[in-house]
Amino acid sequence: MSSIRTTGQLGDALRAARKQLGLTQPQLALAAGVGVRFIVDLEAGKPTLRLENVLRVIDALGGELQLIGLPSAAPEDQREGNDHGA
Repeated sequence: MSSIRTTGQLGDALRAARKQLGLTQPQLALAAGVGVRFIVDLEAGKPTLRLENVLRVIDALGGELQLIGLPSAAPEDQREGNDHGA
């Protein structure tokens, strides 16, 4: 597992995964439901990309995002400030 602390490191990791899977940028874009320009920008480490689309690309590559070293999240109905049902 890679430790990623910058957008550039994320782009490098995702490019390496794409190449290891033998996918072109257009193929990955199609699989993730994003544009080719998004893949180009993501692999270049552009810091202002939409997180929802980044997660779609990670999923299309067969990966998942894990946060390590942060406090565990409470179940959704126990989160502070949740007004659902109350």
